[in-house]
Amino acid sequence: MFDRLRTEEKLLQTQASEMGFETSMIDAKITRFDTESKRSDYDFGDVVLERCVSYYRGLHFTACLEFLDTPVINSFDVADVCGNKMITSMLLKKNNIPTPKTYFSFTAESAMEHFEKVGYPLVIKPIIGSWGRSVMPIKDKDTAEAIIENRQVTDGPQDRIYYLQEMIDRPPRDIRVITVGDQPIAAMYRKSSGGFKTNIALGADPEICEITNEIEDLCIKASKAVGGGILGIDLMEDKNKGLVVHEVNNTVEFKGLVKVAEKNIPKEIINFAINYIKK
Repeated sequence: MFDRLRTEEKLLQTQASEMGFETSMIDAKITRFDTESKRSDYDFGDVVLERCVSYYRGLHFTACLEFLDTPVINSFDVADVCGNKMITSMLLKKNNIPTPKTYFSFTAESAMEHFEKVGYPLVIKPIIGSWGRSVMPIKDKDTAEAIIENRQVTDGPQDRIYYLQEMIDRPPRDIRVITVGDQPIAAMYRKSSGGFKTNIALGADPEICEITNEIEDLCIKASKAVGGGILGIDLMEDKNKGLVVHEVNNTVEFKGLVKVAEKNIPKEIINFAINYIKK
């Protein structure tokens, strides 16, 4: 199921066909449901891989599929948790997984109090979003006030939730690990192309990363903490604390990692989907 056909979806369909499985592409933008809908009204197959770019579209489409008792990967509960950075951070901490210290505020005034109490720099992030959009390092009071003032003007639902994270003292890179059924199958360094962010979508360069015992252990724990499935787990190398997990992604992209990975990522995903419906 998709809303924008990308490299990943094409690779998955090709791999499934090569393995002898019949596949179909479900365009979420033109699919309709109602409260009287039944699974027999649709040809969704035995299992659906949710691959929407839009978080909200994918989340609510997943809810409709589960309403019809159609197996979908990842589940609504996993998508709901991973789509919200605040909830993810709390679950990581609750499960004793090292993660950056993160501060939550619910008004502009309390956010400024956090800045003044904790000090600069801090990183501000939207609680829902991807590709590094609106993620900014706040290095001084003037910048903080400007960002907060802009949020007060736009005043969207997310603008009222302030998610502030400590700045990790790390190399100019992070680590993206893909887990399938809790197990890490491939990892890469995402090197910054010169700026603060390391997202492949913004031009960061992928380089293969060895999955050490420490990385494997952290990723297994992080996957289990959010409910498992097919995930993209992001880690940073703190110079003092070691590895920390800062994000878990639900609809993981892998067009960068597939270029350098030793394992066949689409094949691992298809095998997981097939075994999922055999349970």
